[in-house]
Amino acid sequence: MKTFPWVLMALRALLIIMFLATVLGQVVSWPGEISSWTREGSPFEALRWPLIIAAVLVLLCVQVVIVATWKLLTMVKADRIFSSSAFSWVDVIVYALGAAWGLFAASTTAIVAVLYFTPALRDPGTPIMLGGMVLTGGVVFLLMLVLRALLRQAAGLRSDMDEVI
Repeated sequence: MKTFPWVLMALRALLIIMFLATVLGQVVSWPGEISSWTREGSPFEALRWPLIIAAVLVLLCVQVVIVATWKLLTMVKADRIFSSSAFSWVDVIVYALGAAWGLFAASTTAIVAVLYFTPALRDPGTPIMLGGMVLTGGVVFLLMLVLRALLRQAAGLRSDMDEVI
């Protein structure tokens, strides 16, 4: 498969930046943000540690997706993307996205439940935004399942073409 080398290089540079951003998010940003959001006396106080753990795990899943994508880019460059080892990396991406989506959906459900049952916090904007983010995550996860099926089909067609030639 011929690709533009600058596209692979740019994508790898963005993956590095994304990976570093997720590490920063795991170590500093999300734990600090969640701690301030769930400060003592807040209706979300009981959710502090579950939300911190969920955020760190979701970012870990994103890091797994980044590493698997890097491996797939290496296979694209070497024209081995239709090999059986590519399927295992795509499966890693699907499982990581599924785990991240499940964790995010569970966390969002807990947040929305607290928002709904706290009379002073009945603003519908946050639950709607969080629900939209969960839906978007579900679309990305299901889209990856479709792309995995397309890769398997393309690999089968390629092996058929190799036999004909």
